[in-house]
Amino acid sequence: MASKKYILLAGIICLLATGSYAQMGASYDVKDSSVIPSKRMPQHSEFLNGTYNFPAKPRNQWEIGLKVGALTVSGDVPSVFPTLGFGAHVRKAFGYVFSMRLEYLYGTAKGQSWNPSTGYARNTAWVPTYSTPIMIAGGASGQPTLIKAGTNTLWTGSTQWDNVFYNYKTKAQDLSLQGVFTLNNIRFHKSKTGFNMYGFAGIGVTVFDANVNALNENGNSYASLFNSIATSSTFIYENRNDIRDALKDGMDDTYETPAENEGGIRRPKLGGNTLKPSGTIGAGFAFKLSNRLNLAIEDRHTLVKTDLLDGQRWQEHALGSPVLTPDYDSYNYLTVGLNINIGGKAVEPLWWLNPLDYAYSEIRNPRLMRLPKPVLPDSDLDGVTDQFDQEQTPEGCPVDTHGVTRDTDGDGVPDCKDKELITPTYCQPVDADGIGKCPCDTTCVGKQMPMTPQCSQLLGALPSVGFAKNSVKLSDDAKRLLAVVADRMRNSPGCNVVVTGYCAGNKLEQQRSWDRVNAIINYLIEKEGVSGDRLIFKYGEEGGDCDTVDIRAANEGEEGPNTVPAPHPNLRKN
Repeated sequence: MASKKYILLAGIICLLATGSYAQMGASYDVKDSSVIPSKRMPQHSEFLNGTYNFPAKPRNQWEIGLKVGALTVSGDVPSVFPTLGFGAHVRKAFGYVFSMRLEYLYGTAKGQSWNPSTGYARNTAWVPTYSTPIMIAGGASGQPTLIKAGTNTLWTGSTQWDNVFYNYKTKAQDLSLQGVFTLNNIRFHKSKTGFNMYGFAGIGVTVFDANVNALNENGNSYASLFNSIATSSTFIYENRNDIRDALKDGMDDTYETPAENEGGIRRPKLGGNTLKPSGTIGAGFAFKLSNRLNLAIEDRHTLVKTDLLDGQRWQEHALGSPVLTPDYDSYNYLTVGLNINIGGKAVEPLWWLNPLDYAYSEIRNPRLMRLPKPVLPDSDLDGVTDQFDQEQTPEGCPVDTHGVTRDTDGDGVPDCKDKELITPTYCQPVDADGIGKCPCDTTCVGKQMPMTPQCSQLLGALPSVGFAKNSVKLSDDAKRLLAVVADRMRNSPGCNVVVTGYCAGNKLEQQRSWDRVNAIINYLIEKEGVSGDRLIFKYGEEGGDCDTVDIRAANEGEEGPNTVPAPHPNLRKN
């Protein structure tokens, strides 16, 4: 019968495990401040600011569990007929591995021996009901000999001992505080699973009351039944189950006689029942049903400092030489329970979470990138870093992409010192200021000499910058165009540019035109390093596309401010 019970439980465990491995528990966002208790908020703030590497431990839910199970006692009398009991616990995590719980259990255990016994001379539950004095074989005077055995008067040498079959019914309850260790939530190759395995150990107190079934409902002993089964067991009954069945058929279920107990006024009692310290060890499996519910199967073994859980502590012995059993009884409780997570603004109990979730997520997708600012040396400050610079250029001289001083007309005088930027070839060679000496013969009489080129020629046609409708934000394409403008201005340090925005039909258009021109000028100054006094600010002009800002070289002598107050600053920008 017991083997079938365990086979059934094993089947249930396998079935639940098959479904639970597919269930994945949810993690939590480490940046969620609502689940962080106030005492850990300083650490959480440092973590969010990037000054501390470890996130604060979140507030996690409590677990309340209800369970039912079968209690069996391990003692001198074999345990049979397990009956259902119940229990409850409350559990709280102190980390991802360790938690504690307070548990209460109540259960009833029964036992029935299949071996007859006559060695119960010191067991107060069976003596003197099952011993019959016989006035023969007395002492030296021919009278029976009286001796004291505990609180009972026994006849030796003149007592016929009936056969008894030890049995008991024990009601036990305990309260224990346990440390619980989760064994499988730290996983390196999988986020989590719906299956949780744990072990636990703790200390507590056990209160129990043991009784034996020594009399029938009429108050008479079972001596005739016991003696009959004992004398015929070898011939009639094939195995222990047959003997137990015969005992069950001939006995009632009263358990009316108190079993032997600790006794004595110094023994702790609770409600008249024996109270003893106890220690508990066990293991369990939990199967996740949802983020709030899980089903648990546990087996716990409790060691109690007493040998009377089953009402029997005396070993079998020859009459007159009793021997006390040296070991203590214990009981086992196999339970199935439903656990509920409770608590608001908190994550699941930590034993359901994998603390490596955060570490792996940061490895794969970092949320806070802290990279050192690149240092690109440019010793001559010409805008070309040293590793690409082919020349140490004097300050203020425009250079090409290789860091070489520009010489636009190829006369050997760098542009920054050339007072005649474009000297015709026929006017070269030039003097130290870059001014050529053009020969004049009969062929050049009346010919107009080339003039110094204007800024419109030096800068060329500058690009216009387009904006998305109703937007004032520079696109990536617009930024690339502005980089070209800035490069040309650096190559022509004496030239200014005019930035012109269009449309002024209403206040919104006026403000949008101003915002777009302002965005371009700020970008050239802040991102490209163009001097602000080389830019001229114009907005709200007529004759152009409302979503386009034109950039052109300033005419000779053309001047204007590089910043203008916003016409309608209170209008909302897109």
